[in-house]
Amino acid sequence: MKKSKLFLFMVFAVFALVLAACGDKEKETGEKNAEAPKVEGKTEVVFWHAMSGQLEEAVNALVTNFNASQDEIAVKAIFQGTYEEAITKFNTVAGTKDAPTIMQTFEVGTKYMIDTEKIQPVQKFIDAESYDTSKWEKNITNYYAVDGVQYSMPFNSSTPILMYNKDAFKEAGLDPENPPKTYEELKAAAKALTTGDQYGFSILNYGWFIEELIAAQGGLFVNEENGRQGNATEAIFNGPEGQNVFNLISDMYNEGTFYNTGQNWDDMRAAFQSGKIAMYLDSSAGVRGIVEQSPFEVGAGYLPVPEGTEWQGVIIGGASLWMANGIAEEQQKAAWEFMKYLTSAEVQAQWHVNTGYFAINTDAYNQDIVKSEWEKYPQLKVTVDQLGATKPTVATQGALISVFPEARQKVVNAMESLYQGANPEEALNKAVQETNQALDLANRKK
Repeated sequence: MKKSKLFLFMVFAVFALVLAACGDKEKETGEKNAEAPKVEGKTEVVFWHAMSGQLEEAVNALVTNFNASQDEIAVKAIFQGTYEEAITKFNTVAGTKDAPTIMQTFEVGTKYMIDTEKIQPVQKFIDAESYDTSKWEKNITNYYAVDGVQYSMPFNSSTPILMYNKDAFKEAGLDPENPPKTYEELKAAAKALTTGDQYGFSILNYGWFIEELIAAQGGLFVNEENGRQGNATEAIFNGPEGQNVFNLISDMYNEGTFYNTGQNWDDMRAAFQSGKIAMYLDSSAGVRGIVEQSPFEVGAGYLPVPEGTEWQGVIIGGASLWMANGIAEEQQKAAWEFMKYLTSAEVQAQWHVNTGYFAINTDAYNQDIVKSEWEKYPQLKVTVDQLGATKPTVATQGALISVFPEARQKVVNAMESLYQGANPEEALNKAVQETNQALDLANRKK
């Protein structure tokens, strides 16, 4: 018995030592986090992003210019793969000394980032210095604001746009300066444009476009005012607005005027450039490339809505920049200085013309470099005008749910089932049911 007690005593003693060691380690880590890392005497800001190819070159140019503009802060940009890959990596290091100072996350990751409680809303710094955000485009910043708090800073922002082949319009006897504004006009134009080798219209099998077409009619994606008045518990995108969209796709596909381009952006754009399709929806960020690479004149138009429906506008897409919490105040301030630099009119003007993404600072559009670019690419101005005409409602503000990527895939599955003859209403209802299951599971984990 005495030996047993002695053994238990030794076990508890070792356990206590382990706990003490862990506590010391946590204290040591906390002390390290309390000091901002230095690079040659400068405060280091680690910036994780998901921009590849030419976009990564544009990001690196911004970082290089900022670093050269002052001698107190050193920003280090690190590519972390796709948005999905980057946010997965962030999840493994959030709240530790290995977390990035600034994290770029796609718009549908907004609710997830807020729920991690590992980020510092930029509102803290806006309030601290009474920073003037009046020049920020409200239809962009509204997406990343919840209950009056600006959580992140918009960075690469885009919206969908209707792209069309003006030459094909002329050949079909359609007005090349008057793109379809309603579903009825879209269907009629598609019929006129459909020939033996050409289809009238296409939408990429991507949930974002369905969300946008629903919002353009004023429809919501989930309850609780699109998840902005509380945690959404139910998907409602199978309402009249969603049914209008699915009926449109189903009808046009059955009529032979709609071409299924699959899920690959490059395949969709190649189909347009080769004359396989005459009209399609694209991201505003892809406009300049399409105009430059198409062997015909390209037009751009607003998202259409059903006849008799008041047009509401578009939801902002793309990504924003998030600041980590649990790091030194000096490091956060350095990150904020970089963010302010990025939102300056001059930098935003350069970003807009180099990438096609919107300028967060509306003063950027008054810069000579932008005016010159719009003369060469008037289609870019159409995208800006469409965003500016958008009505600020909970529909166009966009939905907030933590399972958005999963919900989008359910919508994609429903879209693809239409090409197999599925009933539009049943397909959409199934997507809603599956999204509700994901929402219920996510809410129960909280």
